[in-house]
Amino acid sequence: MSTGGLFIPLVVYAAVLVVHLWVPTRAVAGYVIDPQSGAPLTYRINGLLTAAVVLLAWVILCTLNLLSWEWLYLQRWWSLAGALMIGGLYTAWVVFRAPPTGKGLLMDIFLGRVDNIQYFNARVDAKMFLYLVGAIMLTLNVWAFTAFHLRQLDAVNPGVILHAALLTFFVFDYLIFERVHLYTYDLFAEKVGFKLGWGCLVFYPYFYAVGLWGTAHLPPTSLTTLYATPWLLFCGVLFTLGWCLTRGANLQKYWFKRDPEHVFLGLFKPEVLVGGNQRLLCGGFWKIARHVNYLGEILMALGIALALGHPDSLWPWLYPLYYVALLGTRERDDDRRCAEKYGPLWATYKQRVPFRIIPKIY
Repeated sequence: MSTGGLFIPLVVYAAVLVVHLWVPTRAVAGYVIDPQSGAPLTYRINGLLTAAVVLLAWVILCTLNLLSWEWLYLQRWWSLAGALMIGGLYTAWVVFRAPPTGKGLLMDIFLGRVDNIQYFNARVDAKMFLYLVGAIMLTLNVWAFTAFHLRQLDAVNPGVILHAALLTFFVFDYLIFERVHLYTYDLFAEKVGFKLGWGCLVFYPYFYAVGLWGTAHLPPTSLTTLYATPWLLFCGVLFTLGWCLTRGANLQKYWFKRDPEHVFLGLFKPEVLVGGNQRLLCGGFWKIARHVNYLGEILMALGIALALGHPDSLWPWLYPLYYVALLGTRERDDDRRCAEKYGPLWATYKQRVPFRIIPKIY
């Protein structure tokens, strides 16, 4: 390892910015309303193409032996240190340039002071770009950790390959449905501060690979050798079930917000609770539980973690446990926000759909 690894995230994040500004894009109106104009904010959507260009460039560099496939693994601690500095500096810059919210300094730092920030004459939206750089850096880390495992160990763990494939799918699924993300909690309810800024620049690209941090150097276990086929199949099915719940629920809500009469997948006619000018979707995925999409994300995380075949190690479990903590807290916060926004209509919805995340349990 060398101190040069300290600059890895800076170089990658700068490259993503340049490519994001350079490649063709679509201008898309989002769900968030600009308080100054009263019109929806406009976003430049090109995350999939940006990722493809950056990742292809990385593959070419490795293929030409200008970089080694496992270089990011060998430099992982310096790279993490560089990301920590970037995340800290960006958080300080974005928070202290804005006026206090009145909630206290620590809350302002953690949650942020400004709802929506756009740079370069609105060509770069802070929230969308943060998720984009985090997604690309995560993919590079996952590929490098996997390359180290494949090239350094005599006995390959097929669970590492499945783990890497599922995380890569996770990233590209987000990029393919990037426009749908404009209608999710992160975009319309969160401000830009430590949680979002540091979270996307540091936590997302490095912690999401936590299972590989703790197991990439280990040989396969009996779960991924003697019982490889049923075990990996189980993990794949678990992940797929979670993806269907999350993607299905988010897409159904996305289409409902864009076209309240849309029959989702040609199967689910919109079941709606109406109170004045307010409408709440309560059919299809959204009658299973009030946040069934959160259940899907937890199941996906479990499938990804268990694929490694090291259930006795704490490292892989940290990933799904993080989702439980994050989404459990977010569900409570969203419940309070919806109660304030919808009033009696939300109370009616809670009677219609009594379970928060897990049907029949919670």
